[in-house]
Amino acid sequence: MDDHSHEPDPDKRVTAPMQEFGSREVGIGAAVTLVGLLIAYAIPFLATF
Repeated sequence: MDDHSHEPDPDKRVTAPMQEFGSREVGIGAAVTLVGLLIAYAIPFLATF
């Protein structure tokens, strides 16, 4: 295998899906999702009237 000196111990790496998150991050994600859905569906629907 290749020697990657910039990664001293790959087993100790932490990737984003493995990191813990709290209710604040869940709330932000829900708000972003809601805004995205409004932009994608509600605004075009209302523009048809």
